[in-house]
Amino acid sequence: MRKKLIAVLIVFCLALTMTTACGKLTGEPNQPASAPANKGTDDKATVSFMDSAGRVVEIPKHITRIVPSGSMAQIVLFALAPDMFVGLSGKWAPVAEQYLATKYYNLPVLGQLYGTADLNLEEIDKVNPQLIIDVGDPKSTIVDDMDGLTKQVGIPAVHINATTETMGDAYRMLGKLLGREKEAAVLNQYCEEIKQNTDEIMKKVGEDGKVNLLYCSGDKGLNVLAKGSFHAEILDQVGNNVAVVKDISSKGNGNPVDLEQIILWNPDVIIFAPDSIYSTVAQEKSWQGIKAIKNGNYYEVPLGPYNWMGSPPSVNRYMGMIWLTQLLYPDQTQYDLYKEAARYYDLFYHSKLTEAQYKALVANSILR
Repeated sequence: MRKKLIAVLIVFCLALTMTTACGKLTGEPNQPASAPANKGTDDKATVSFMDSAGRVVEIPKHITRIVPSGSMAQIVLFALAPDMFVGLSGKWAPVAEQYLATKYYNLPVLGQLYGTADLNLEEIDKVNPQLIIDVGDPKSTIVDDMDGLTKQVGIPAVHINATTETMGDAYRMLGKLLGREKEAAVLNQYCEEIKQNTDEIMKKVGEDGKVNLLYCSGDKGLNVLAKGSFHAEILDQVGNNVAVVKDISSKGNGNPVDLEQIILWNPDVIIFAPDSIYSTVAQEKSWQGIKAIKNGNYYEVPLGPYNWMGSPPSVNRYMGMIWLTQLLYPDQTQYDLYKEAARYYDLFYHSKLTEAQYKALVANSILR
């Protein structure tokens, strides 16, 4: 009798063990597969990541919620992972609304670490990101800035170096960071392709063949992007930038000059920034002696969602390379500008650019 009782108990224990094990495998009834406990454990899992500043940062293993530290980071990251955004560094310009999905256009604005330096830590806390990403040319204080930001908000912050020369590499690094290697490879290839094409075009043009040109901004057209400045990088590459000034500004609004200086430079081509004096300059008598104005060789940079030449000086400048080389050296280029613009807008803004939108973009920007 005792042996029978022991045997029954053993069978009962085995059955109970199998039931418990099955519950864990199937998600019922003991531990549902989608239980918050599992999610929390997954969120807490971290990996080590070395950013471009040489900092080893513990970041979440599975990242789904990010915020950019500034405008340059915003445009770079939007191409790769718009679905991960929980906030913006700055509000999109009204012109951007026609190109962006509403869910991205209406995200909360959190401010910038640099530039306006209006980063709102309380708003960041509300949207609960897993990671803050800074992209661009590093400041000399970058390590302290990233460490300080991480300490202030309790969220890891990383820096990724990105210039026109290294943007492809930046996308490779971001792909690994966010688990988007396949998508990053496409963006990397695009950046390297356009940069190589531009280099080859300018090699055929040669230094002596470069057009003398000037970039003017401001409500009176009297701010210029100085030769050798960071913001004039593309301008210097594809033309002979005549704006040689003593003190080079690192700001996107350029260096203020007087009209007499522009008359002395007498460029063959003038590029006007959006919201400058493109539409009225032909009626300005004081500008009539300048070769570019007299000959009708002045143009306005396309705008939407961003200026093709900068503001911020980011991946939008690749579209600027295509546009300017086609504009200045049509005999040396083979671009179908609409096709290239549609390709760019698809890759970087996830937008299907219509022919009507394209025509509106370049209405003041191509050969008359």
